[in-house]
Amino acid sequence: MAADLSQIVKAYDVRGLVPDQWDESLAELFGAAFAQVTGARAIVVGHDMRPSSPGLTDAFSRGAAARGVDVTHIGLCSTDQLYYASGALNLPGAMFTASHNPARYNGIKLCRAGAAPVGQGTGLTEIRELVERWTDADADPGADFGAQRPARDAAPRPGTAADPPQGTITRADTLNDYAAHLRALVDLTGIRPLTVVVDAGNGMGGHTVPTVFEGLPLTLVPLYFELDGTFPNHEANPLDPANLVDLQKRVREVGADLGLAFDGDADRCFVVDERGEPVSPSAITALVAIRELARNGGMGTVIHNLITSWSVPEAVKENGGTPVRTRVGHSFIKAEMAHSGAIFGGEHSAHYYFKDFWNADTGMLAALHVLAALGGQAGPLSSLVAEYDRYSGSGEINSTVTDQAGRIAAIKAAYGPREDVTLDELDGLTVSSADWWFNVRPSNTEPLLRLNAEARDEQTMTRIRDEALRIIRA
Repeated sequence: MAADLSQIVKAYDVRGLVPDQWDESLAELFGAAFAQVTGARAIVVGHDMRPSSPGLTDAFSRGAAARGVDVTHIGLCSTDQLYYASGALNLPGAMFTASHNPARYNGIKLCRAGAAPVGQGTGLTEIRELVERWTDADADPGADFGAQRPARDAAPRPGTAADPPQGTITRADTLNDYAAHLRALVDLTGIRPLTVVVDAGNGMGGHTVPTVFEGLPLTLVPLYFELDGTFPNHEANPLDPANLVDLQKRVREVGADLGLAFDGDADRCFVVDERGEPVSPSAITALVAIRELARNGGMGTVIHNLITSWSVPEAVKENGGTPVRTRVGHSFIKAEMAHSGAIFGGEHSAHYYFKDFWNADTGMLAALHVLAALGGQAGPLSSLVAEYDRYSGSGEINSTVTDQAGRIAAIKAAYGPREDVTLDELDGLTVSSADWWFNVRPSNTEPLLRLNAEARDEQTMTRIRDEALRIIRA
């Protein structure tokens, strides 16, 4: 019987427990399916520091190479370093990571040439269907292969009448080129000296930060830079305030100008100020958006997802830009970036997207913008970002539920009849009034509902947040 991959193929990536839900044999089939769906002659692959990542990456590479595809293997890398390689080499890419998930998880983030996203509707569904079909004992993978294969591979797949040429697998190192590209996009040569604490969470930030920061006027204080996919110190998920505690403490101890926290695959970056207080990703989005607008003559489109603060579209408009609201998720943001020609995009989860980075997300480039903005003036970070912290927000609150759709329906039933609110189902359910809003949406990777609320004052936010949570957790 064919495998059912519905539990691990998500809206915009593959993610699940290893080896319970997927393993190297499935990874090899994913490589073959990726080769077929993209029609690529060559691809680039990389992986994070999880114990299962090298084996899964090698299996995926074998699957692609067996179909005549040449594979460039860049080894240990951050997700945005893989996107850099996809863009610079103009090749489809595969990044093996489960981002912030616990150690037993792993996954694949896929992209077409130029870091263009692969998600549901852009190839991931077709990849899943092929892998499921090929796991059926009675299926003939060779029968599926041919119509979309690279032109040089006119023969059926290995094991049939005529084998295609075997693709090559070569190793390459892109770290220095990645770092040079980022530094070319943000000028930090004239900033005042800064002390920055960086918590890599034993993730890929420990691999990329030393090279990116080399030669800059920064005193780097590293925390947990040792690559360790078992995450011995804390989860590599800075969205959870518990995982910022060590960074906050260290910033205060050394009197640093700021702190940076990266997630496991180092594509997201969270910021704390000189007091050790977290800076909202919405404030960072507004700050970077204004800098990108200035670089583009005070004009341009800026994407923000629907759970960023009201302050983001306000700041964009105040600085001559055009804000565009979209749903949450990197494949959706990237598609809207390409469609609208946006110069920048930001999410509440600390994903930041740049036109000059192939519309892909890179927390490292956002961090360089923050360093440049802070080092280009005399005041502390808390004062610099105060302008973009205009409202009271709840942050993202996760609730484990057994019936995501049922709980959202209950909220809709509670607020739908009210004349003072509007309902929006662009992504989950957004309930808005003149003085507040909240959004509830299901996680694509876990049995969770995610709540974000904002209001013009703390008291109103607390009331609205608690009302929504009572329904969600009923």
